[in-house]
Amino acid sequence: MALASAWCVALFGVDGVPVEIEADVGAGSVRTQLLGLPDAALHESKDRVKAAVRNSDHEWPTQRVTLGLSPATLPKGGSGYDLALACVVLAASQAVPDDRLHGTVLLGELALDGRVRTVRGVLPALLAARRAGLTRAVVPTASLPEAALVEGLAVHGAATLTDVIDWLKGSDEALTPAGAHPEPPPVPPGKDLSDVVGQPEARWALEVAAAGGHHVLLTGPPGTGKTMLAERLVSLLPPLSADEAIGVTAIHSIAGLLTPEAPLVATPPFVSLHPSTSTAALVGGGSGLAKPGAVSRAHRGVLFIDEACEFGARSLDALRTCLEDGEVRIARRDGIARYPARFQLVLAANACPCAPPKDLDCVCLPAAKRRYQSKLSGPLLDRVDLRVTMRPLTVMLGPEVGTPEPTAVVRRRVHQARARAGSRWAPHGWRTNAEVPGPALRKEFRLPRTATTLLDRALAIGALTGRGADRCLRVAWTLADLAETDEPTADHVAAALEFRERRRP
Repeated sequence: MALASAWCVALFGVDGVPVEIEADVGAGSVRTQLLGLPDAALHESKDRVKAAVRNSDHEWPTQRVTLGLSPATLPKGGSGYDLALACVVLAASQAVPDDRLHGTVLLGELALDGRVRTVRGVLPALLAARRAGLTRAVVPTASLPEAALVEGLAVHGAATLTDVIDWLKGSDEALTPAGAHPEPPPVPPGKDLSDVVGQPEARWALEVAAAGGHHVLLTGPPGTGKTMLAERLVSLLPPLSADEAIGVTAIHSIAGLLTPEAPLVATPPFVSLHPSTSTAALVGGGSGLAKPGAVSRAHRGVLFIDEACEFGARSLDALRTCLEDGEVRIARRDGIARYPARFQLVLAANACPCAPPKDLDCVCLPAAKRRYQSKLSGPLLDRVDLRVTMRPLTVMLGPEVGTPEPTAVVRRRVHQARARAGSRWAPHGWRTNAEVPGPALRKEFRLPRTATTLLDRALAIGALTGRGADRCLRVAWTLADLAETDEPTADHVAAALEFRERRRP
């Protein structure tokens, strides 16, 4: 008997680590031993793999089988190692040649009858394999559209373990080669801004938010259009670039949200949450290594939190770090999972628990109102760039309402403003005004003193924090881009400061 090895990938967040799987079949008591810190699901794979091999008309070795997963100190979990384990055991027992196992990563869960089932995280796993220098991959046939997104890797699809065995024996027709890079699905028509009645200030804030990537707080009575505006923000955003689409798709792959019909996420995602959402569902969590939460699924898109004051204060405050850093880092016993989370946050809230159509009709006690409003803490609101108080509707039809601008017209202005910002920040690696760090705004792109007089006065009287001043400058740059001026003026800074001085809910 001999020694054989193959490759798989362990995922930690969106980061993958290649795992070398070795099999030794030799003398000793008849048993199968799995080494390398496997979790419960991986430890059970010994029995799944044995049954799959037997039901594929091959014999499991009647000697001692030792399986080692290296790096040995790296925790490993899941059922995606099944296919690699079966192949190395057969190669070590000399039932199949091992030539094609060199430089090949194998991903897939085995059914007891030998079928190869799909697993989550195929895309980030193959990206990690390519970075490690591996040249080939065998994945479940159902995962081929997703795997075809990875260029520079020869990808093959397998329906059964027998197909993989035939391929290892030299039959090139046994596996299905990956097709061309899948085209993004057609973008469905989004909801149009012309459906929103009135609310000129909120519509303008939505346009500014889309142009600069800023966060928004919409406050007002129920039925004034807060949810309608939030749902229409995503239709104003430009399509994702190739790199952004791959990054977003990798997160959706780990979350198990991809389908063979739509393997590529090419449009900004929109994620809406209910007040019953837990903290773990919001930012990510779970036993062992954490799974991606709503903030990561909304990466490069919009996260909408309706009835924000109905959420737990702890859950909302968990957003603070990812709003600042653009990623989530969740520490667990088995390691730290990192997930990108650069999204646009839209908060919608009522002014009080009873939420009357008009403020004069409020029956809430002052203590109840303060308790309700305190769910949105000061540090969280300090990270929200645009705060808008929406007005109760007074008329639905008639000449007073006018004709609202449709999404197509507003989107054109947004794309032009984003193009101006992109060309300005491209040498520094920033995409939008919201991503520019404060030191760069205060030094390299410092505005003249005449433009920042109001900002300095607000800082002097304590009406604005240092973080708030940086965010005002970012909004001012966005207003300048929409106005097609080279840099913000005093009027742009004043307008940005006005957005932050709206009263809290």
